[in-house]
Amino acid sequence: MNRSTMRRLPLQSVGVTFIILVCYVGVMASQERVAPAVDPSPTQARSAAETVAKATPDNTPATLEIGQGDLLQVSLYGVAEFNEHVRVDSSGEISLPMIGAINVRGLSTKQVEQIIERKLKEEGYYKNPQVTVLQLEFGSSQAISVLGEVTKPGVYPVVTPRKLFDMISAAGGTTPKAGRDILITRRTQPNAVQKVTISSETDKQMEANVDVFPGDTIVVTKAPIVYVVGDVRMPGGFIVDKSNGLTILQALALAQGATSTAKLDSSRLIHKTPEGPREVPIYLKKILDGKEADLQLEADDILFVPHSASKGAVQGMTGILATVAGAAIYRF
Repeated sequence: MNRSTMRRLPLQSVGVTFIILVCYVGVMASQERVAPAVDPSPTQARSAAETVAKATPDNTPATLEIGQGDLLQVSLYGVAEFNEHVRVDSSGEISLPMIGAINVRGLSTKQVEQIIERKLKEEGYYKNPQVTVLQLEFGSSQAISVLGEVTKPGVYPVVTPRKLFDMISAAGGTTPKAGRDILITRRTQPNAVQKVTISSETDKQMEANVDVFPGDTIVVTKAPIVYVVGDVRMPGGFIVDKSNGLTILQALALAQGATSTAKLDSSRLIHKTPEGPREVPIYLKKILDGKEADLQLEADDILFVPHSASKGAVQGMTGILATVAGAAIYRF
């Protein structure tokens, strides 16, 4: 190694040391620059909140939406006194101390937190508030109502889409009086009612198992029923097939016919009208003999076949209606 080379070594070492020192100073300077920012102005805070709101997609999952009836817990970190339990009213608003009313319907808890923080800053109450919003209970917007002819009608909390048959099962299944038509009112289309008809054909039944969503209302309709009571072998109520209807003779056959002691030509048909029940004499013997036309029955009609004994023959409408009230319901 010559003398010139030996002289250059110290200079190279000094150069490396200098570069390392410069890098260290640069890192320290960058850390100094990342200091806590001063609270933004109200205009900046409002702009940031609006940016977050716009960044939230329109198809926010149901689990993040706040709706009518929801119970919210609103708390402020470090301020024990600010711990409010508020329920969203019918207009979609909550009311908080120092802030007043806020519309929260359709927002996520994160969006509501940012709105409350912005308002607290704007009013000058806190410089850098940290708000937490929790959904403690879900109202009707996070539940599906199952009503009508089900065993346990009510409101069932759900936060994700479900199947129609699942919700009917959750409500205990249908009652013996249930019809085949089910009406669904969607939260997103409150003025439009979707009708789903349960087919008697097994391979088509699953087509009716449509999706239902939080906020929807399901109504299981009542099947049209006619009643045959009195001196018949199997009194009760019988479901009318919507397609084919039901006549007097068909209803009598479903009740397994009249007994030998029945007074056929003293039978009566009690028909429901807006003014109340109306009684019409029915000459069953003539209908059976083909001398009079067989009449088509309507929903809630009552065919009463009296006993030949005088006391049974003069049974009044009140007694007949009482008998119907306790009649068993049968399917066919």
